Parts: sequence; structure tokens; C-alpha cells
Amino acid sequence: MTKDIVALTRKMPDPLSVLAALLAGGPDVLAGAEGDGAVVQLCDEQGRPLVSVEAPLLVQIRGEAQRLLGASEPEVPYWWTEARATTGVRQAEELAGTFAARVATLVGGTAWPREAARSLAVVRTDGIRAVPAPAAAQPAVDVLTDKVAVVIQDRPVVPMTAWLSDAFRAVAEAELGLQIVTPAGTRLSPAVRNNLPGWPSRWVVQDEKDGYYDGLSGAVLHWCDGMFAPVASPDPEATPEDPRTPMADAFAATAADDGERQLAVSFRAIHPADERLVLGGALEAVWRELTGAPPAGWGTEEPVNLPWSPRQLTDVAYERAPRPTWLVAVGGPGRPGLATVRISRTEGGVEEDVTLAFGYGPGEEMPAEAEVIRAAEALATRHDLQSMLVQIRRARRDLSVPPRFEGPGVPYAFVLGADEVREMPGDRARRTPLPRPPRELGPKRRPALYYPFPGDPSDLSGWADFERLMSHLKGD
Repeated sequence: MTKDIVALTRKMPDPLSVLAALLAGGPDVLAGAEGDGAVVQLCDEQGRPLVSVEAPLLVQIRGEAQRLLGASEPEVPYWWTEARATTGVRQAEELAGTFAARVATLVGGTAWPREAARSLAVVRTDGIRAVPAPAAAQPAVDVLTDKVAVVIQDRPVVPMTAWLSDAFRAVAEAELGLQIVTPAGTRLSPAVRNNLPGWPSRWVVQDEKDGYYDGLSGAVLHWCDGMFAPVASPDPEATPEDPRTPMADAFAATAADDGERQLAVSFRAIHPADERLVLGGALEAVWRELTGAPPAGWGTEEPVNLPWSPRQLTDVAYERAPRPTWLVAVGGPGRPGLATVRISRTEGGVEEDVTLAFGYGPGEEMPAEAEVIRAAEALATRHDLQSMLVQIRRARRDLSVPPRFEGPGVPYAFVLGADEVREMPGDRARRTPLPRPPRELGPKRRPALYYPFPGDPSDLSGWADFERLMSHLKGD
């Protein structure tokens, strides 16, 4: 299995330190560069990569090493340098570990995982053969077929690293699926879960009993015709429309309610296109109202490395326009929070699609309805809100996605922006089939509407009320 090794150092690995670490493989291992120099690869004499080394990333946000690696970290700011060992080469993992250990020793720091990065000795590489191209053409991809690209990850949490982000873009351009394979104990970052495309993309989890299963649906999988696909059901009544795919026991096992909760918020804001527009204000407004502080940091990959700055965020989006911009924002260690944001130019203006969640442990109080209402009103009156959905879920406080069944969230509130309310004929937006009337937000002449729901995570009947509301608003 492919191994990722990370060096966490107080100082930036300078060129001489990197060169010294690259010589961990001895003189028969050569260095090459990919991605305009952003990735350095240790190669054999035939030029095939053994270890790919990402350019060091300056992390200025506390808690990212703990969140993604379960590791202690130096005081911020510190440098995060990843090395990825090639699949199928026994010495490659040892080579990557030695590289990280040497970097940490030369510039001061630690390497993760410790057991894979403890030796400083030169690694014997006689006769090594790496995976052949084209799989090696993309550093994050381990297996490439005419249907999917397979990425194998063995780390506590699979983050949206620069490598994985590149793989997402590459498979989209090639019209392939992306399948992420992990051991049973691995979890996904919400940033990866929120961006995983539909079929044939999937999260593939190794399992002692069932072999492999889908970490999001539980379907038992096997390798078939160039990709991981559901195992055929032994049920004689199964049909293509109703395959009745068996579900893995490991996925179906339900844990006792431990009191952990998530407050999930998704909203869309459409701003008039204006060169003076500053993006990120809507996300910051919600974050402040629900936690009392702005996001701690943001970035276009994980680990999140930049202090929160709407101006810098806006500059990046403008530089990439008219292409869309994807980014992730996180909170501080005291209150787990993570948002993914997609900024795109549309006919209506500049659109921000935001998916946000905060985590709460047993005994921690979630925001009161008054705070949720203030957040909704801030979006409706100052940030061009189109719509907003708030849910409560029984799910992990740390926000990571485990490979087992987690119950769906239940609706807590829905908000319709002022422009959408005005476009509704008559009093349709105000007179609904819900037991509680909507609450007006903002100016009386141009209000947004806030629709409350019970929000009991043990009662899924709220979705029936939500569906009735949606049908009513659409005029069905």
C-alpha cells in the first residue's frame, strides 16, 4: 500500500537540506521534477519515480496536524513537507521515511508517522523497479484504468491535499471516476467527502470479512472490469433496477449515541458582479454569529495554511476567473468547524456555494435558535442570500467522516432570500402547510423568510415537512 510521510519542521527545508535528504537512496537514485518544479521525484535509472516530494507548505493555522494526522505539531508557523512512496516497491516506503527523517533532523522538527521515519541510513535500492507510466504520471494516482483512477491512502484522515486536488481535476478532464482506497480505520475529511463525484467514483474501504465495501453506502465491492464495483446479490429476485447489493457488517454496525452532534449549514449567495466585491463575507458573518469568532484560516487545499482574509480570498478568485475557485476554511481547535466554498461566475453574477459544519461534544450547547436567526438575517440583509438550509446531525464532533453508517441530519430551518420571496406569486411564500408560520427577516418591504422545523435528530419526520414546503414553494 502507498505510504504518505510528512515532515513537520520549524524552518523551511532549504535546497541543501532537501538535497541531502534526497541522497537517502544513495547515488543510484536520481532526482527529477514534475509540476513546474512543485513536485520533486526520486527516480531509478530508467527515470521511473520511487518517491514524490511535494514543495514545503507554510502552515500558519493551529491544529491542522492534530486534525489530519493525530500528531503534535511545532508552534505556528511551521513547514509541512509531504513525501509519497510509490505503490508496489518494497523499499520506497523506507526511502520516503528516511527522506522525512533527514529533513526533520537537518532543519529541526518531527516526522509522521514516527515508526516509518526513524532511520537516517542510506536505503539500498539496487534493482528497484517502480510502477510503470501512465499511473506514475500523476503523483497521487496508484492505479489507472480506462474507467477509473485509484488512489490508495493510509493515514488517519484523507485530506484534500494538493496531490489529491490535482487528481480530482485530472480525472474530471479525462472523464474518469476516482476511487479512494483506505484501511478500515481511516476517515475522510469533509472537504474530500463534499467533492467526491458520483458513479463510478467511490470511497473503497478494506475489510477483513467482506474484502472491500463502499465507505459511504456500505455496499460490498470487488475489483471487476477495471474498477471497484458492487458485488452481485445472491437474491434471485434482484434486478438491475433493484440490485439488492449486500451491505458490509462493518458499515451497518451502529454505535450508541455518545452525545456528539453537528450543526450543518448550507447556503447560496449570488452577488452582483462588481469590481469592488469582496468575497467571503457571507461565510464570516455566519461563523461569527454561531461561534463568536471568524474562521481561523483558509486555503485551496489541506492542510489549511493561511490566516483568514476575505481580501486575499477574493484576489485568488479574481485571478482564476472565469474558472471557478474551490476553497476550504477551518476554525480553531476549540470549536471544530469546516467549510467548503465554491465561487463561480454565472449569468446572475458571482455565486458562492457554501457547505459548513460545526462539531459539539457531550455537554456542549449548540447555538440557540436566536443565534441561527441572526446568522440567517445577516446573510439575507447584507450578503445577497438566495437560500439556506440548517440541519442537526448525530455525527462526530471532529467533523471527520467514518466508514460506517451515520444517520442523516434533520432540518432545523430553511431560509428563502428576499428576491426569491418577491418572485413568488401572491402569498405563496407566507402561507405554507407547515404548523408554524415563517418569520420575516430584514426590511418589511423586502423581507426574507425563515421557516423553522423541530430539529430533533432522533425524528426524521421533519424531512416530510421539508418536502411539503418545497413542493408548496414550487407550486406543485
